[in-house]
Amino acid sequence: MRKWKHHVDLFELLRILLALIIAIGVSALLILITSETPLYSLSVFLFAPFEKLKYFSNVLEMMVPLTFTGLSLCIVYQSKNFSLIADGCFYMGAVAAAFVAIKFVMPFGLHPFVAMAIAGIVGGFIGVLPGIIKIKWQANELVSSLMMNYIFYFLGLYIINYFLRDPQASVFASYKFSPTFALPGILEGTRLHAGFLIAMASVVLVYFYIYKTKWGYELRIVGDNLNFAKYSGINTAKVLVVSQFIAGTLAGVGGAIEMSGMYKRFIWDSPPSYAWDGVIIALLTKNNPKYVPFAAFFLSYLRIGADLMSRRSDVDNQIISIIQAVIILLIAAEHFLAKWRLKSENKVAKDKYITANLEG
Repeated sequence: MRKWKHHVDLFELLRILLALIIAIGVSALLILITSETPLYSLSVFLFAPFEKLKYFSNVLEMMVPLTFTGLSLCIVYQSKNFSLIADGCFYMGAVAAAFVAIKFVMPFGLHPFVAMAIAGIVGGFIGVLPGIIKIKWQANELVSSLMMNYIFYFLGLYIINYFLRDPQASVFASYKFSPTFALPGILEGTRLHAGFLIAMASVVLVYFYIYKTKWGYELRIVGDNLNFAKYSGINTAKVLVVSQFIAGTLAGVGGAIEMSGMYKRFIWDSPPSYAWDGVIIALLTKNNPKYVPFAAFFLSYLRIGADLMSRRSDVDNQIISIIQAVIILLIAAEHFLAKWRLKSENKVAKDKYITANLEG
């Protein structure tokens, strides 16, 4: 059984790696075709983030929100629910953190963590809504979560506009945050902040929750076979609600950390859409949180490389959208490498049968 599981895991890893190679290859081909300096543009895209500490730290900075939304979506998809409410949780978590940053005065060290706690609670309660609606009225959670994202986006704008907006600012912006709200930096000369360490600690905690606790085991059983979970006596409704609350909490905390670590004011006049990034990360990691930092680093590295390329050459940074689209298409496609997988599984089954007969 262990050999079979190892074989399946290896196949999925090779499948993901091949999808990434194809996606980057397609983008490289487009760069070579469209750019007047194709080799220079491609070299900037692939290697520029390593040129300076500042650029590499930008990669690590971008990893933080990607890690939190990736972890959030991993928990959601473990239960085979397809809610995208993480976007609303992240945005409202940032709004709640901004409210705490402006309206409350607290000591250094305490202020950002109080904001994270409140943002996490807000995100958690928002996160459970699609699950409750599905349990009570059998409404499709994907549709309801997408609609709710708009509701909470405009609710956040209303709160900023009517309670926190700075009338002296020439653009949409809140009042400045209290200095005590800022997270400390961890790398001199860069903007990399302590939120990165919190994100890495969250990876460990989520992995422990999913794979080392009774609640995580129940979550995986519910996701694998809902009817079996019901017949086994698992309170499936409770498992779904609790998991959605934890996922929403992670997204809300991620929004608070992004505000505390990277901003002096709230200036998001459009939703950041990190939930879609979380979907890509969940796909790449097969919902396993221990791989989330690697997927977040990969996606962040490509984005910083694309941004640097757009500044130095004639290629737009929207090339990253092509990479993301190809990755999603290939990984989500059930028939991608399906024949190879079937042949490999047949070979493993045949070897297992021969071994069993020899031992018998």
